[in-house]
Amino acid sequence: MLAATACASQRAALDWGPCAPYAQTPSEKGLYADEAVDCARLTVPLDYANPQGRTVSIGLLRHRATDPAHRIGSLVLNPGGPGSSGMTAAATLARPAGKLAEQFDLVGFDPRGVHASEPRIRCRSDAEQDAARTSDVGSAVGCLKKTGAEFLAHVGTREVVRDLDALRAALGDAKLTYLGYSYGTQIGSAYAEAYPDKVRAMVLDGAIDPAQDLPQTLIAQTAGFQDAFTRFAQWCAKRAGCPLTGDATAAFQRIARPSVSALPGRALAFADAVTATEAALYSRAKWPNLRQALEELATTRSGAKLLQMADDYYQRDQNGHYSGAFDAYYAIRCVDYDRVTNRTTIDAAHRQMLTGAPFLAGNSPDAHELDTCSTWPVPPTSRSHRPFAPGLPKTLVISTTHDPATPYRQGVALAKDLNAALLTVDDVQHAAFLKGNACVDKAATTYLSSAIARDGSC
Repeated sequence: MLAATACASQRAALDWGPCAPYAQTPSEKGLYADEAVDCARLTVPLDYANPQGRTVSIGLLRHRATDPAHRIGSLVLNPGGPGSSGMTAAATLARPAGKLAEQFDLVGFDPRGVHASEPRIRCRSDAEQDAARTSDVGSAVGCLKKTGAEFLAHVGTREVVRDLDALRAALGDAKLTYLGYSYGTQIGSAYAEAYPDKVRAMVLDGAIDPAQDLPQTLIAQTAGFQDAFTRFAQWCAKRAGCPLTGDATAAFQRIARPSVSALPGRALAFADAVTATEAALYSRAKWPNLRQALEELATTRSGAKLLQMADDYYQRDQNGHYSGAFDAYYAIRCVDYDRVTNRTTIDAAHRQMLTGAPFLAGNSPDAHELDTCSTWPVPPTSRSHRPFAPGLPKTLVISTTHDPATPYRQGVALAKDLNAALLTVDDVQHAAFLKGNACVDKAATTYLSSAIARDGSC
């Protein structure tokens, strides 16, 4: 009786309405004007151990099922990051979702502290964000000052999982149907452990292995980017104008290391050239743009295209304003992993990262993460561990053979630990579902509709 009352109360709290007030960028204004979407806020406790205390507000966007007569329920999704907006993802994926958009309400949520959720995690000014792109500046101190220790202590995956279950209840779904990409798979696997009996179906694409600690995760990731860079360079070398001929790593270092003029009043530093390159390695679809940007740098010594690509990755607009996604990224990552404070261990991890990815030599933005998290002002709330979810219905893990950000073996390990079906995708791509691969789309859509999963390959 108490549970039913709580669920009824939470359902009543979702006051769906126009999404325009939630839009924060020009592109979101266009997406959120769609008459098929509406938005709401879910109020949850900051600290679930003190449910009567301070609350936070979770931003929600729903793309209503276009075939109500055959509606199955809600498909809740998170695009990853951490720090990315699930609201924007739900609005963006509605068209490629096809049949899923007919059968499900697509519901995207911005995890606590992220984007349209309130309060937001804030750590650095725009000027500090600019400086942090070449060397970590003021992240921990700024987060403590601008966000506060109490909130920082409750932004990790541990709390997001509780929020996700509150959202499931508020939507009126007896069981959760979930789609998580990248960091969203970490949310999904943690939910599966906490509430295995409340899962209907779950797709985890671009999977993170919870058994890996932060150094292991970063070392594997940089090796994954080197693999993707090598494959890009091989593709590039077959095309006219490609500057990565011969020793691709040496060629990249030669053309990208010198600081050059770029956008008005700004120069392209090596760190931004690396960021732009890594961002383009997430998908083959971005390779032509990267080839053109590197050719421009090599032939005209203009870094404009690469700097714009780095700006897009960091979510910096033309006015120099940042979205705050990377503030959220560090705040969440630093409480989601065991803290590494031993300088010898940190330095050894940095060396392994650069050994595994020689094209990064001289700079690795990800290396800052170990340094930042070693002095984070609040303790971690999660631990590295092998996930264990007895009674979990068959889930589907999608892992890509040459995923640069979440290497293939991580998905294999997660599927094994969750006793999930594994869909192997042979490609150079970070996550694959609803990203143009018809084989993947058919397999995952069929699973989400039927909740029947099988091993396979695409």
